[in-house]
Amino acid sequence: MFADRFAEIVQARVERPEAVAEAAARRVRATTRAGGSSRLVLVAADHPARGALRAGDRPLAMADRSDLLERLCAALARPGVDGVLGTPDIIEDLLLLGALEGKIVIGSMNRGGLAGTVFEIDDRFTAYDANAIASSGLDGGKMLLRIDPEDPATAPTMQACANAVSDLAGRRLMAMVEPFISHRVDGRVRNDLTPDAMTRAITVASGLGATSAYTWLKVPVVDEMERVMAASSLPALLLGGEVPEDPDAAFESWQKALALPTVKGIVAGRSLLYPSDDDVAGAVDTAVGLL
Repeated sequence: MFADRFAEIVQARVERPEAVAEAAARRVRATTRAGGSSRLVLVAADHPARGALRAGDRPLAMADRSDLLERLCAALARPGVDGVLGTPDIIEDLLLLGALEGKIVIGSMNRGGLAGTVFEIDDRFTAYDANAIASSGLDGGKMLLRIDPEDPATAPTMQACANAVSDLAGRRLMAMVEPFISHRVDGRVRNDLTPDAMTRAITVASGLGATSAYTWLKVPVVDEMERVMAASSLPALLLGGEVPEDPDAAFESWQKALALPTVKGIVAGRSLLYPSDDDVAGAVDTAVGLL
């Protein structure tokens, strides 16, 4: 059945590319804006544009677009799921599928730091910009900021993120910043998930832009989360990260972190879309249940 729906996307892209803008214009937006009083559960699907296709032990799991979209539609249809985070190609596929009605939609902005490349820290804004997010009727923009003390490309990436924060805030749109302290280990970028490193990353991210009024953080669950999250007054969403070997332990760590005052929900991608048992609905329902 989904093969037929996917074929309709392809047909629309070939014969009526204006259908994307039409779908965006008529979409029913969420009744609660991003950053409202309720806690949020968002599904993330911006990994492919950065060439990060692995999920668990499947190196090319996210390379099958039809399969990814089917999983996204299944997740978005579950009760308690508020919306999605993605790059323009995925958001537009979901628009054509009619899967974003009444949902919060966050556009992913900087995907130029391709996974595994020598220029990975030079994370340029190659997807949405603030103007496109506003004109498409989206609710905010997300950016990744990896701070490598030994890579000079960190500075222009940080400046670009600061400009994006200001541009989004000028339109009263959420700026979701995902910060890390990163280092190259054996030639590959690795994020430092120690409490001290995450504390430092959060303090830097909190000060980006001309105002922090519309800034939210997207952070991993690490040790000593109470101390880490005390570093900022900004609201934060927990990121799901890779597919966990022990899902129950991962969900338990999320539940503990959700009790902290600045933690307002979850943004999870591969851990919900590609669970080890392939039960997308079950994984999503468990995450929603944590709230």
